[in-house]
Amino acid sequence: MEEIAISKFKATCLAVVERVRKTRKPVRITRFGQPVAEVVPPSTPPHPRKWLGSLKSTGVILGDIVSPAAEEADWESLKS
Repeated sequence: MEEIAISKFKATCLAVVERVRKTRKPVRITRFGQPVAEVVPPSTPPHPRKWLGSLKSTGVILGDIVSPAAEEADWESLKS
């Protein structure tokens, strides 16, 4: 693990944090040679589920799906 003095960390804080993010290698911050803190990369977030196909096997077919839902005699357009 890389060690960096607290005074150097204070001067280059943003660069050190960006380097940890890119390389995913932690950095230990020391004061007078004693460890004070560690900058570690964040844990990787879980991958979101794919939305495509997420509703597979959730639908249920009830009855005939080809015939009309109502009788032809009930249609307004056919009454005239």
